[in-house]
Amino acid sequence: MYNDTYHEKIRERITTSKRGTIFVISDFADISPTPTIKKVLSRLVQDKTIRRIMRGIYEYPIYNAFLDEYVAPSPHGIAKALARNFGWTIVPYEDAALNMLGISTQVPASWTYASDGPYKKYAYGNVTIQFKHTSNKDITNLSAKSALIIQALKAIGRDNMNDTFIKQFSDMLTLNEKESLLEDTKRSSAWISGTIRQICA
Repeated sequence: MYNDTYHEKIRERITTSKRGTIFVISDFADISPTPTIKKVLSRLVQDKTIRRIMRGIYEYPIYNAFLDEYVAPSPHGIAKALARNFGWTIVPYEDAALNMLGISTQVPASWTYASDGPYKKYAYGNVTIQFKHTSNKDITNLSAKSALIIQALKAIGRDNMNDTFIKQFSDMLTLNEKESLLEDTKRSSAWISGTIRQICA
């Protein structure tokens, strides 16, 4: 039997969120049982409150009145929703990390993430999102900023590291972030931890 109370609670959670927010079924687990959540989300898709991006992934979409169409969903938002759904810790991988930190302005053709989960690949439209299993010490129990910087350093590579990159990283970090970064990278490889010490000097 369909429960209108559950419908209103789920709808309220969605519509009081920021446009562009991406949801997974488990985001509503505190409201109702899974079968009911699926029914409510299906109805909200039908009435165009939300849109289904892929199986189990939904967006409260942004509408562009000038173009008369919905804005494409954020690949990073989808990746975070997938990770939340499966209980993975993720961080943008190498080139994607450089893009997110502003070190590179090139938008990745494929959005790749380091993950403590299994290798997975997802596609929607012309966008591909990949998750690559990586060493837990480089992502688990690290601050998001520390994990992101480790991946960016790997993208640049030891041989390409120079004073310009060191200064770019140093300038983007607060004193507290530098202290956290030094602590977080004590168990990283020798060249990563050594480069971090230069960045935080």
